[in-house]
Amino acid sequence: MSKEQYIAGIDIGTHSVRVVQVKLDLEGDLPAVIGAVQVLSAGVRRGVVVDLDEAITAVSTALEKIERMTAVPVTKAFLALGGTHIASLTSKGVIAVSKANGEVSEADILRVMDASEAVAIPPNREVIHVIPKAFILDGQDGIKDPLGMTGVRLEVDATIVHGSTPLVKNLQRVISQAGVVTEELVVGAIAVAEGVLNRKQKELGVVVVDIGAGTTSVAVYEENTLLHTVVLPLGGLHITNDLAIGLRTSIETAERVKILYGHAGGSSVGTHDKVDLSKLDEAETEQVDRAEIIDIIEARLEEIFDYVHKELKTIGKDGKLPAGVILTGGTSNMPGIVEFAKERLRLPAQLGQVQGLRTIIDKVEDPAFSAVCGLILWAVSHGAVASSSGFSANSLLQNPNVKKLKGWFSSFLP
Repeated sequence: MSKEQYIAGIDIGTHSVRVVQVKLDLEGDLPAVIGAVQVLSAGVRRGVVVDLDEAITAVSTALEKIERMTAVPVTKAFLALGGTHIASLTSKGVIAVSKANGEVSEADILRVMDASEAVAIPPNREVIHVIPKAFILDGQDGIKDPLGMTGVRLEVDATIVHGSTPLVKNLQRVISQAGVVTEELVVGAIAVAEGVLNRKQKELGVVVVDIGAGTTSVAVYEENTLLHTVVLPLGGLHITNDLAIGLRTSIETAERVKILYGHAGGSSVGTHDKVDLSKLDEAETEQVDRAEIIDIIEARLEEIFDYVHKELKTIGKDGKLPAGVILTGGTSNMPGIVEFAKERLRLPAQLGQVQGLRTIIDKVEDPAFSAVCGLILWAVSHGAVASSSGFSANSLLQNPNVKKLKGWFSSFLP
């Protein structure tokens, strides 16, 4: 039996399609990134597919590039799911323990988790993830894994993450038409958290803010479990659009201005400096104050972080997450954004960095790759890796009960 296997992650964003391929060494070494590509996206708006043909072409281009890079065909992949249709709610499941001696079995855990899924969600929506917060056995709460314990009544408090069925199917169709089988759908914010958070941060309380091009994904963790996730309809492209309007220039020039001269806060930069737009675009003739550029950027960033603040306030975590804010996504590369987040959210803040992968490919360290790298780490921790006992990834994934249990309890493991 081969001692190594390959898995891939695909993140289809508003601005870019990113694919990462990893070699897994079943002897226990960290997964090794053997290829990472990024191509311009098409047919996607605010994280959802709006033109199938264009999206298929973009994904196919990315797959061709990574297969040339690694010489390993991508036939199956884990897929990040984004878009403002993603939402979460809390639910409770209750069952009676089935065994006469009261010992909680795997079957009981599966039944109580299934019971938690019996929650009213709007029509045309489907459950993407069911994540247990804690189990309760005969009134004793705070139980992380009840397997083997004794009791009569088993309950679970869970977070249900759901999304629009048509939009989910459109995304899966893009992957299918590009010749790839979807191993598993993972909500982008959860994938990001898997990549950049450690156990201590999840235990203390933390919020991940992934600022992409068309959307901003938010995931809140506490006591080592997901409390809340939401996708906001604002991102880096909105900053670019604001600059294009405010500076009366093209989108392409506005994007260059944002990258070269953008800053989230002007106290530490030369706000009286002039920016000569003709150096960026021969068709331009004007010079603009850098202070004007920064003001435009700050106005949109304030709106984004105010939305995040409202979400934290809704769940009672405003200013109450000791591990603070972890920023990822392409827009988090903007200078000054960490201090800006600290001020707006009144929490500690830092840039997220993917942990748990071996790589010599520099682009993987870019915050924009947090989601697609997180997909790989999510796959590893949720049973998609062959074990030393001889189970293959496919055999594990084909057993829904094993996959469910592994997925539910993986977040509780040290």
